[in-house]
Amino acid sequence: MHFTRDDLLRTRVAPGPDPLWEVVLSANLLGNRDGQAVFDSWRARTRSRLRQLAPGQARLVRALAPPRSDFPDFLTPPEALHGLEAGIDAVLATTARRLRAELAVLPAVPLWMHPLADGDPAAVSGLGEALHGYHRAAVAPSWARIRSFVDADRAVRARALLDGGADGLLHSMRPVLRWNPPVLEADYPAKRDIHLDGRGLLLVPSVFCWRVPVTLIDPALDPVLVYPVSRGPGWWTVTGPVRSGDRALARVLGPGRALTLRRVEGGCTTGELARRTGLSVPAASRHATALREAGLLVSVRRANTVTHVLTPLGAALITADSSYGA
Repeated sequence: MHFTRDDLLRTRVAPGPDPLWEVVLSANLLGNRDGQAVFDSWRARTRSRLRQLAPGQARLVRALAPPRSDFPDFLTPPEALHGLEAGIDAVLATTARRLRAELAVLPAVPLWMHPLADGDPAAVSGLGEALHGYHRAAVAPSWARIRSFVDADRAVRARALLDGGADGLLHSMRPVLRWNPPVLEADYPAKRDIHLDGRGLLLVPSVFCWRVPVTLIDPALDPVLVYPVSRGPGWWTVTGPVRSGDRALARVLGPGRALTLRRVEGGCTTGELARRTGLSVPAASRHATALREAGLLVSVRRANTVTHVLTPLGAALITADSSYGA
């Protein structure tokens, strides 16, 4: 991706996860075996839920987002950053001409998909229902965790931007993206040169993006680059001690951990957490570990720095119990 000065000024990180990018990229993953340690437990649970959808819904979404091929740009409109409903409304507003042209990027368009390619109103409406159903089965159960990991990644990017401006932000994307001014490079299945031409770039962090970034096919559309966030096995659900109920909660009821939970608000590194709480760095790290195991915060490591961010559950606990903290 080739940048101008104006592109640097207009480069930004999406305000949160994009539900339709997560739908499409998760459908890709269901059809391949990438990241088995990270995604196989999610795959098993998701396939079970997909079998409960109305006939044909999962098949349609997975046909539109094949495991190792291009997929239509109309599936990931920019409106989706305002929420699933806004995104699906934008998909349903796609013109018949664009539907036909973009479905041609698929390896094959089966006969049963031809009405959609023709813009048939019933088929377009069925696509909206399929996207809703697939999201409900595959993405919504993990949405709180997806949001947490994206929030944690945004905290890392915000620090890079504050410390080094747009140049620092783009340098922080290594090793997935390589910033060699004025060009941002990435490994990609096909060689492409994209000239931003002053339009800027929207960077979209994603849980279901695996290893390499993803962009739109049509260079005339507003430039977007979706990139993977840091996450490991068990990202899709709260893991470890929290499953044992009271034992996990008991670990965070003490005043030290309650104070730590409050001081994480807005995101901070372990060293900053120690300064905010007046604890030693090892003590702050131990409290952060307990809170993370209980599903109240997530931690993202970059080089020698770990950044902690509240999960929705952690934020809700602070809001619900104003007696904690100082």
